[in-house]
Amino acid sequence: MKIVLVGYMGSGKSTIGRLLANELNYDFIDLDDFIESNEQMKIPMIFESKGEIYFRKKEFEYLKQILANKDNFILATGGGTPCYGENMSAMLEATSNVFYLKVSISRLIDRLVLEKEHRPLITNIPDEELPEFIGKHLFERSYFYSKANNSIFCDEKKADEIRSEIEGLLV
Repeated sequence: MKIVLVGYMGSGKSTIGRLLANELNYDFIDLDDFIESNEQMKIPMIFESKGEIYFRKKEFEYLKQILANKDNFILATGGGTPCYGENMSAMLEATSNVFYLKVSISRLIDRLVLEKEHRPLITNIPDEELPEFIGKHLFERSYFYSKANNSIFCDEKKADEIRSEIEGLLV
């Protein structure tokens, strides 16, 4: 079984993915970590030294590789992964278990303001500008996220509740 988690940064993809992997005894794969390991370079450095086009091309190659060559895994994608090229189509063709972890703007801000230094996309954005930035970004990306087979509303739920809800929806 292949399970893919999509959603905005800070939506809990890695946290929920690890919980699911432990519960189901599946491998957990973080796409960003997979890319960094294979490229032997951190993602911000890939963007800086080789550019976004190179990164997005590699992201698609590694995504297709994982989807084609692995079974029984939970994959946490990058926040932008579903929004580029054929990434979302590739995920949906590979499995009926693509889950959008949907989190409100206010909850995302609460989470992301605490980890800005680890999030290159928002590191230099003043806290008071985060709501507008995240809102605009989420609006642009929601079209792609909403193509997932299931949307899980996460705001008022604990991680274990979300994991359990996903388990109940697996096909």
